[in-house]
Amino acid sequence: MTIIDRIKPDFLRSRNITTGPFRQMFNYSRIWQWAMLLTSLVTLVPLVLITAIDYNVTQQSIESENLLRTLRVGSNAKRTISSFLSERLAALTFVVRDKSHEELNDPAKLAVLLDNLRESYGGFVDLGVINSDGVQTTYVGPYSLQGKDYSDQDWCTEVQDKGFHISDVFLGFRKVPHLVIAVKHTLPDGSCYILRTALDTVRFNELLTTLELGGRGDAFLVNREGVIQTPTRYQKDIFENISYTIPEFSENTEIREDKNEQGEPVIVCSSYIPDSPYILMIIKHKNDMMQSWHQTRLKLILFLAVSISVIILVIFAFSTYLVNNMYLADERRLMILHEMEYSNKLASIGRLAAGVAHEINNPLAIINEKAGLIKDLFTYTDTYAADTRIVGLIDSVLSSVERCGIITKRLLGFARHMEVTLESISIGTVINEVLTFLNKEAEYRNISVKVDVAPNIPEFQCDRGKLQQIFLNIVNNAFSAMDVGGKLTITVHPDPPDHIVVTITDNGCGMTEEELGKIYEPFYSTKTKTGGTGLGLSITYGLVQELGGKIKVTSTKGEGTTFSIQLPLHPPQKAEK
Repeated sequence: MTIIDRIKPDFLRSRNITTGPFRQMFNYSRIWQWAMLLTSLVTLVPLVLITAIDYNVTQQSIESENLLRTLRVGSNAKRTISSFLSERLAALTFVVRDKSHEELNDPAKLAVLLDNLRESYGGFVDLGVINSDGVQTTYVGPYSLQGKDYSDQDWCTEVQDKGFHISDVFLGFRKVPHLVIAVKHTLPDGSCYILRTALDTVRFNELLTTLELGGRGDAFLVNREGVIQTPTRYQKDIFENISYTIPEFSENTEIREDKNEQGEPVIVCSSYIPDSPYILMIIKHKNDMMQSWHQTRLKLILFLAVSISVIILVIFAFSTYLVNNMYLADERRLMILHEMEYSNKLASIGRLAAGVAHEINNPLAIINEKAGLIKDLFTYTDTYAADTRIVGLIDSVLSSVERCGIITKRLLGFARHMEVTLESISIGTVINEVLTFLNKEAEYRNISVKVDVAPNIPEFQCDRGKLQQIFLNIVNNAFSAMDVGGKLTITVHPDPPDHIVVTITDNGCGMTEEELGKIYEPFYSTKTKTGGTGLGLSITYGLVQELGGKIKVTSTKGEGTTFSIQLPLHPPQKAEK
C-alpha cells in the first residue's frame, strides 16, 4: 500500500452509494472538492490580487525612483561639465579684456599668464595668440607650434563668426587627446586676434569618473556625430562611434529605455552641454538598477508561495477532516440501519425456525408414538415378533424421528439465541453447532474442516447468539472463497491474561492489501457478482466489538485468509446510564 493510499480519507476510498434504501445522504467526494475549491478561491484570490497589485506598484515605484535618481545625476553632471568649460572660457575672455595685445604677444608675460591659469584652474596645457590671418604669432607651451597656420581649420572660421569656440576632443598635431578653447577679441582699430588654449582631458575625465553610478553604469561624452570623446568603462574606445541612437537636441536632460548590443535593457540618460559640441551620456543596466527590487521580489514571491502552500494545506486538512467526519457519521447511521435490518431478518428467521420446529415436532411426536406402539404390538405378537425385517424397519423409522427431533431442537436453540443473553458456554460446542448448518455444503464440495480446541479452554460467560453469528459469517465467507477440495482449519487456544483466540484459516482465493483495507466497510464485497451484499464482515466487526473482543485478518492473494478473534473470558462491564 502506497503512502497516498494510507493517508487517503475514508470517503475517497469507498464507492458512493446513490440508490437503494441504504444510500448515502451526500456525494462526499463532490462536497470535498467544492469545499476545497470555493474555500481556496475565497482565500487565495484576494491574497494573490493584493500581492500582484503591490508587486506592480512597488516595481513601478522603484523604477521611477531609479529613473529620477539617474536624471538627477545627469542634470548635476551636466551642470558640472558646463561649469568646467564656462570657467575656462570666462578666464580666457577676462584675459583678452584685461591684457593688451602687446602684452599677450610678449612670450614672457604670456608664460606667466599660463602659469597663473594652471594654478588657478588647472588643465591648461598652453596659450597661443593667433592673428586675423589664422597664424599663431605667439605660443607658450610644451609643443613647437610657433607660426602654425590655422586658417584652414573650421574652428578658426567659427571663432571669427561666433566669437568663441570649444572644440571636440581630438589628437591634432600633438597626437594626444585634448580639446581647444578659443576666444576672439576685437581691437579699437577694427582688427582682431584670437587667444587659444589647449586643455588636457585628465581633469575633464575626472568629472565623469567620480559620478556614483553603481553596477555596470557608465558616463562619457560624445559629440554631435556620436563619436566618443572621453574614456568609457564598458562601451567602445575613444573616437569610435557609439552604438546608441543620438538623441534630438533638447535643453533639458532626457532619459529613455533602450537595449545594448547584447539585447539587455538599459537606461540612457542624455543631455546637451550648452555652448559646446558635447552630449553627456549615462548608460545604466536596468537589471543592475533593479537588483534591490529583484531581491525584494524573490522574498515577496517566496512569502506568497509559502503562504499559499500553508493556506492550501490548512484548507485541505480542515475540509478533509470535516467531510470525513460527515461521512463517518453517515456510515454510522447506515451501520445502525444495517444492524436493525439484519437483526430483524435474524429475528424473522428465528421465528420462522421456531414455527417450523414446532410444526414438525407435533407430527414427529405422533409418528414416534405410533411407531413405538406398532413396535410394541409386533414385539408381543408371536406372528411378527420373529420377523426381524419388520422390527428393523420400525427401528429405522424411530431412528429417523429421533434425528429429526435433534434437528428441530437445534433450530429452536438457534431461534432462542436471537435475543441478547449471557450464559455459560463452551467455545467448542458453539463452533460445532455452527458447522452443523454447513455440513451438507462441506460434503457436497468436498471441503475438509478441522477443529482443534485446546483442552485447557474453560467455559465462560458470553452471548451464544452473537458468537454463532460471528462464526457463521466468517466460515460462510471462507466456504465462498474456497474451491472444491478446500481446507478449513479452526483452532482455539488461550491468550493470557483472561482471553482466548479463535483462528479460522482457509486456503481460498485470498485478498489484496487494498481489499483488506475495505473488508469492514458496509456494502463492500469481493463477491458482488455472485450475490455478496458486503454486510457480513461489517456486522461481524461490530459484534466482536460488543463482546469486548478484537478481530484481525491476514491474507495473501491466491493463498488464503486467516481471521483471528480474541475474546475475553469475562464479559465487559456495561457503563451505567
